[in-house]
Amino acid sequence: MKKRYILVLLLFVGQKIKAQENTNMPDGDVVIGKSLFSNEVKRDFSRKGDFYVHWGYNHSYYDKSDINFKGPGYDFTLKSVVAHDRQSPLAWNYLNPGLITEPQYNLRVGYFIKDNYSVSIGWDHMKYVVDIPQSIATYGTIGSEISTPSVPTGSFAGTYNGQKLNWTSDQLRYEHTDGFNYLNAQIERYDDIWVAPSHETSLTLETGIGGGPMIPRTDAHLFDQGRNNHWNVAGFGVSAEMGLKFYVSKHLYFQNTTKVGYVNLKNVHTTGRDNIDKASQKINFVENLFAIGYEFK
Repeated sequence: MKKRYILVLLLFVGQKIKAQENTNMPDGDVVIGKSLFSNEVKRDFSRKGDFYVHWGYNHSYYDKSDINFKGPGYDFTLKSVVAHDRQSPLAWNYLNPGLITEPQYNLRVGYFIKDNYSVSIGWDHMKYVVDIPQSIATYGTIGSEISTPSVPTGSFAGTYNGQKLNWTSDQLRYEHTDGFNYLNAQIERYDDIWVAPSHETSLTLETGIGGGPMIPRTDAHLFDQGRNNHWNVAGFGVSAEMGLKFYVSKHLYFQNTTKVGYVNLKNVHTTGRDNIDKASQKINFVENLFAIGYEFK
């Protein structure tokens, strides 16, 4: 009798434990997005309806590009121009609230429309600097005086068909260093690679596509005529990205993402005479960013 009582008690406790375990499993109202990876442990909560925000810093890399300069007395193109980014060295500037936007930074805010899909808007603050001095193949015409009022061009006056000219700081400075700014909207997909037994710590693959306006602030001088111009919508960009998000907890995450993109700038401010002088260019870029973020309802 005693043994039968113990057996019934064990069965009862076992059923209670099983019932408790079932309450920790996703119920019918929780829809978890399908993952490309067959991870054994799955999350027991959905991210649908969550917001997220992250902040980070980037390095960017640029393919050689052609830059066209056009205005009164000149219309010439510099072919295959070499340029780099200008990331600030790791310093306390990254933590000082008054200087936090000096380095190349990223800010993004998003919303999960499904458990594994989100839409977002972000500001990618990159920097673009043409290497000077640089020997560059030049095409087109440079008058003896350009712009209005006129600016002398000295020995650079002439018509060119691919001749290489040694451009120095006396003739050219061209950089988007107060912002090669990419304001972009994106749609992202998430696939869980690994989920911890706690269901909260996880590693997730993030992919996305997006596009939006380019709003650079260009510091340009052409034959010593120019200025650090004001921000303007100079063109547009499109991009695709892939990265990893490591969720330390259900809400806090670290992210590393690589983005490839194409930019078409049709109206870059140069000498400060916006109505008559301008530049245009098309750029392919690669951007790698590290960010820390938080998700919330």
